Amino acid sequence: MECESTSALLDAYLDGELDLVRSLEVEHHLQSCRSCGAIHASRRALRKELASAALYEPVPSSVQANVRAALRRLASDSQSPRLIPWRRFALAGGIAAAILVTGVLATRSHTPSTNDLLARDVVANHVRSLLADHLTDVASTDQHEVKPWFNGLLDFSPWVGDLAESGFPLNGGRLDYLDGRSVAVLVYSRRKHVINLFVWPASHGDSGTTVERSKGFQSVHWTSEGISWWAISDLNAEELAEFGRLVRAAVAKAKGPETDR
Repeated sequence: MECESTSALLDAYLDGELDLVRSLEVEHHLQSCRSCGAIHASRRALRKELASAALYEPVPSSVQANVRAALRRLASDSQSPRLIPWRRFALAGGIAAAILVTGVLATRSHTPSTNDLLARDVVANHVRSLLADHLTDVASTDQHEVKPWFNGLLDFSPWVGDLAESGFPLNGGRLDYLDGRSVAVLVYSRRKHVINLFVWPASHGDSGTTVERSKGFQSVHWTSEGISWWAISDLNAEELAEFGRLVRAAVAKAKGPETDR
């Protein structure tokens, strides 16, 4: 089975919807193909994250209060002989529509943005790499060994650089799954702190550097030269921001990720 066929069947495989023969074919391919295996592991972890109760918001108390008040008004109106039946139905329909609109607006106001979901996935992938002791697929401090390892596994050539002289040595790299696609992850360290640098083609234009904190981790991310960069660590914000500046400067010096070959 080829990678393209496996990718098309992967969701059905995860849902247990394939017959025995197809399931065995997919499973055999996942065991022999490290790229598809990494995608499978990441997608399975993502599905677990999406099932988390943290992604869902309870109905706001204001909406619940509106519903109770509307039901009380309907009950009161139903006892009034002056309100003919068709008007009661019209009133009920209008109140139901108002409640529906209020509920939709409230839900939308609590719906995580695309960037929020991406940030959540970055944290989940970072934590998973630490817990599963799977920081690297290729463990090396040599950028000329790490960079060629990605050849044929991605549809772009990621920049790879060693920042050891600035206190951020390269430890290796791995494949991961983020933003709906396979991405490169470059692993660096600062003393005993691990830094995961996720790299993948951007779907939008250049952006400035953003520093965020989520669930005890610091992250810096930006977009430049058609590439998205997202670094995450438990390192303090100042040093991680410095790491981001060093990466941006090194990439600019190399004139973009496609020239460092």
